[in-house]
Amino acid sequence: MVNAKDWLEFGQKFHGHKCPAMPNGLRVAEAAMNKLGVERTGDSFLYAILDLGENHCATCFADGVQVITGCTFGKGNITKTHKGKWALTLIDKKTNRAVRVSPKAEAMMQTKKTAFFKDYREKGVPPTQVPDEVVEPLVEKVMNAPAEMIMNISEVFEYKWNEPAHTFESFICEECGENTVSKYGRIKGDKKVCIDCSGK
Repeated sequence: MVNAKDWLEFGQKFHGHKCPAMPNGLRVAEAAMNKLGVERTGDSFLYAILDLGENHCATCFADGVQVITGCTFGKGNITKTHKGKWALTLIDKKTNRAVRVSPKAEAMMQTKKTAFFKDYREKGVPPTQVPDEVVEPLVEKVMNAPAEMIMNISEVFEYKWNEPAHTFESFICEECGENTVSKYGRIKGDKKVCIDCSGK
């Protein structure tokens, strides 16, 4: 069984500040992993789909998911759907099984009414400058609340995974000299160039 508490300290170091959203990502991913009966991946056997968007509160959620699952943007086994929600769909590619976990809306709305948001974050105070005594109770609440109080966990369902082919082919742009993955190349006159140079 995966335990989110084992990852909290590392998650906060990786993330860079204390907040309730990153631990929420830890807890949601913990629930998904335990439901599927999987461990953290060092390869790409798990795939995480996050319904997060851009530039909205609580996207810190993604770092908790990355830390505990091993699904990272570097490995390419995590993606965002840009729906502006906080759900995670975790897929076990070995078995084509998946589960969807989302924080309960009511719990999230209660958190948004706290001093952390109202007196600090919504007023533009950086998260690193929010006093510990304000944020620590929220972290503790997320980490210690029973799963059924703070999240919705689906039943396991079948998810047919079609593995996209990875490419190792690249070329050197004939204008800027930077190495570029071949499928992103462009032809400019008689030169093979990158996307940036193709627009110059």
